[in-house]
Amino acid sequence: MKTLVQISNRHAHLTKKVYKKLFGNTNIMVKRYLNQKGEYASFSKIDIEYNGKVIKNITVVGPFRKYNQVELLKSDLEYLEIDEYVRKSSDIEGTPGITLIKNNNKVTISQGVIRSQRHIHMNKKTAKKIGVSNNEKVVVNNLFDAYIKVSKNGYYELHIDKDEAKEFNLSSGDEIEFKKI
Repeated sequence: MKTLVQISNRHAHLTKKVYKKLFGNTNIMVKRYLNQKGEYASFSKIDIEYNGKVIKNITVVGPFRKYNQVELLKSDLEYLEIDEYVRKSSDIEGTPGITLIKNNNKVTISQGVIRSQRHIHMNKKTAKKIGVSNNEKVVVNNLFDAYIKVSKNGYYELHIDKDEAKEFNLSSGDEIEFKKI
């Protein structure tokens, strides 16, 4: 089975309530639509702070969610000295919190800092066609594992972060092979 690679950088998913606390009545504006239907990188940027250390210009990804989640790279977590919590999106229970900053506005979230687990997006039709199911574990290029993420409108691609792409010498658009474990 084959698909293409999509590399993600650090970003944040916010609730409307937290977004409004940071940005006031400014509307979230689309900068670029992502391959996953309905999702987009916005023009909105935040800084994050943990134990006095700051990372600037983190993109807010829309649309708003029911929870706040900050997806960081391994190198970010090492810099901030945060234990690594590799999780599936939305699995934030028990993860560290962080302070979100926009100008003079600050919001501290009590949990939600993760390093996203590698995953392959696809829709139900593709999953059925290739014989995989949601949350199934696969091995990619005989190098690393990932899980299958099936959704109604999932765009068929592997998601890894910038640090992983560097580690495995992959670029966005590269074709990879994967197989069931």
